[in-house]
Amino acid sequence: MSQSSRFNTSVIPVTKDANTSLHKFSIFLIDLDAPFTWRDCVVRRPNIACGLEEGCRFPLSCRNRLCKEAHIYTNPSCPSLNITAKYGCSICPVTPLNPISNSCKLSQLTTDLLRFDVTDGRNPYSTFDFSFGLPFVVSCAPSSLLRSFPKGVHGVAAFSWSGLALPRQLSFPPLRADKFALCLPSSPLAQGVAFLGDGPFYFTPSPNLDLRTILSYTPLIRKSSKSLGYYIKINRISIKGKQTIDLPLPIESKSVKLSTVVPYTTLRSDVYKALVTAFSKASKSIPRVNAVKPFSLCLKASAIRPVRGGFRVPNIDIETQGKKVWTISGDNSMKLAGNGAACFAFVDGGSAMKDAIVIGTFQMENNFLFFDLQNKKLGFSSSLLIRGTPCSSFNFTDIPIR
Repeated sequence: MSQSSRFNTSVIPVTKDANTSLHKFSIFLIDLDAPFTWRDCVVRRPNIACGLEEGCRFPLSCRNRLCKEAHIYTNPSCPSLNITAKYGCSICPVTPLNPISNSCKLSQLTTDLLRFDVTDGRNPYSTFDFSFGLPFVVSCAPSSLLRSFPKGVHGVAAFSWSGLALPRQLSFPPLRADKFALCLPSSPLAQGVAFLGDGPFYFTPSPNLDLRTILSYTPLIRKSSKSLGYYIKINRISIKGKQTIDLPLPIESKSVKLSTVVPYTTLRSDVYKALVTAFSKASKSIPRVNAVKPFSLCLKASAIRPVRGGFRVPNIDIETQGKKVWTISGDNSMKLAGNGAACFAFVDGGSAMKDAIVIGTFQMENNFLFFDLQNKKLGFSSSLLIRGTPCSSFNFTDIPIR
C-alpha cells in the first residue's frame, strides 16, 4: 500500500495578488474557464535517458487522445492549428490563452511535473510516492504570453469542465478528480486554500466542523459540450434593507457565470443599473462620498464600521435554483478605496456583455465553494467570516506521512 493511499484529497495554498486582486497557487493563475494548464517553458527532447525529474518533458503527438481532447476547445480568434504539413504528427499544437489580455500564442502540449501534498482535511501531509511530482499534461508557452499577469505568475491552471483541467488530471486511487473546492483569501498577506478531492474540510477556529455540512447546493450548469465555464441559475436578487427590494431580472440574466479572472462581479448595464439603484435606495441613510473608479457608488467608510461578516450595509441575497440563498454580506459587497471611501464593489460591464452577470473573485473571498463535477452541483457557504473561520484559517503545518 502506498503512503498516500489512505487520503482522497490533495491540498494547495492559494494567495492573492495585491495589484490585480487575482488569485494564484505557486506560479499559476487560477482560471475556471481554461481548457488546459499552461506555463512559460521550453520543450526539449532530451539526448539522454530521462525519467520523472525536473526538466524532463515529453511532447504529445497529434494522435494522442489528450491532444484530441485539447482540440475540442479551440478558440477561433487564435492562430490556426493546421500545421501538420510543417511539423508532421510528432507534436500536438495548441493555442494557450492569456485570459487577462485575451491574447494567445501557438504552442504545443507536453508533460510536466506537479508537486503537491495530500490531506486528511486538517493538515497537509508530505508524501514520497511522487518524490519528483506527479506527471500531468501542460502546454509550454512563450514568455511573451505572460504580459499583464500578476507578478510571479508564469502560467494558468485550468479548473474548468475540460478533461485536461488540473483537478481531473490528478486522478489516481483514491484521489477524486471530479471534485474540488476553492476558498480564496481576501488579503495578499493571508493564505487561502484549494482542495482537489472529496474532503473532509476543517479550519482551525472550528476544528470539529466539516465545512461540507454547512453548504447549500445548487445545480452546476455546463452550457454545451464545448463550454468550459461554470454557470448557475438564479431566481431573484434581493437587497435586504429595512424593506426587501427585489431586482427586476430579464430571463437571460438568470444564468450566472463564475470567474476567477474577473476581480469584481461584472454585470450588463441594465442589470447593473437596477442593482445599484436598489442598493442605493436601501442604503440611503448612509452618507455618500465621491466615487472611485471603477465603481460608481461609494459610501462614507466611517459610517459603516466593519463588524463580523463585513461592513454594516444591506445584504444582497441571491436566490439560486432550488431556492437556496447565497448571501453577499458587507465584506463581499464593499471595497475600501482610500480617502475614507467604501465602494459598492460591482462593475458595469457595458450593454454588449455576453453573460449578463459574471461573479468575480471579490464576491467569492472567504466563501467556501465546492465544485462537484460528478453530480453537477455547486456547494456554497456564504461568508465564513460570520462563523469566524476565514479562508486563511486552514492549518498548513506540514506532517510527514509515516
